[in-house]
Amino acid sequence: MAHLPTSVPANFSPAVMNGEQNNTNNATCPTAELKEWHITVLQVYILLITVLGIVLNVFVLMVFCLHKKACTIAEIYLSNMVAADLLLTVFLPFWAEYVANKFNWTLGIPLCRLVTLSINMNAYCSIYFLVLISIDRYVAVVHPLSFERMRRPKYAKLGCLLVWCFGLFLSVPMLVYRKVTYSKYSNSNVCHLNYGITENCLFTVLLTTFGFIIPISIISFCTFRIIRALNNRLIVAVNTKKMEQKATTLVLVVLLAFMICWVPFHLVKIVVLLVHAKVLTDCTIYTIVYTCANIFMYFAFFNSVLNPILYVIVGKNFRKKVREVFKQWSINRTTTLSTSMRSMSRSVKTEVVFS
Repeated sequence: MAHLPTSVPANFSPAVMNGEQNNTNNATCPTAELKEWHITVLQVYILLITVLGIVLNVFVLMVFCLHKKACTIAEIYLSNMVAADLLLTVFLPFWAEYVANKFNWTLGIPLCRLVTLSINMNAYCSIYFLVLISIDRYVAVVHPLSFERMRRPKYAKLGCLLVWCFGLFLSVPMLVYRKVTYSKYSNSNVCHLNYGITENCLFTVLLTTFGFIIPISIISFCTFRIIRALNNRLIVAVNTKKMEQKATTLVLVVLLAFMICWVPFHLVKIVVLLVHAKVLTDCTIYTIVYTCANIFMYFAFFNSVLNPILYVIVGKNFRKKVREVFKQWSINRTTTLSTSMRSMSRSVKTEVVFS
């Protein structure tokens, strides 16, 4: 059997997550176990997310990069979100191997840190890219004339760079405290966060504040104002273009998908903090919290597959770009073949003349 709590790679107490409960407030609580079919289903799910995520996100990035026209502000932010999703899916196979080994980590400390770093970078960078997208849509829809000068590609690229740096900063605990340690309880080497309850509570409060509460507050404010402006037909008719409305619709759908996939994960982290702080001590609550922590974490991975699908389904401008890229590729291919045929024809004629 594999113990369920060992599978959570985020900011949870290593003692609880490894089943070594001598330092926790729930020393007598039983730990949920994973059966063989749980392991199989989880492994297949992660591999499916990996394959679909890599293929779909690479496709979206290629469309953005190969299209002859420069990306819009919203597309710059969306392409960086795609890059964050691709970062996660590239490292997920290593986590699938961890699951296949019944949560016995055999890949060394560097990969233990890199894999969990990719998960955290995806979560924090994605939410702050959504902050930038929400602010951009807020300015474009609610104040289209007042801050037009700020909506320039160079500022968008600078903002994306700052988000990547900030996401790495928030993920520093993954690089410093993530260890591979032998667990007597599960009789395996576990990839976990090696710090005490005090440090865990401190980091959880800081990361939840700057990685969830603050960005969600900004996103919620911008979204509320955007929806209110779009419902006002006069504002829509006078101040926004049809293209801006299409981009805003795509952004709102992507935002909703992120909220559905990631918000439960962040909320359960707050409940986990209450468990560590001994506010919640009941064994039933303990079991429910850590079961939900696992389920919500793996459900959040699905967002990396869902985003590129939404670009195709909802994004009319993106579908237009796909058609133009394929048309351009077809023209280039036809031109190349035609040039090759002409070259071969000239070569044949030359040989006939000199023969």
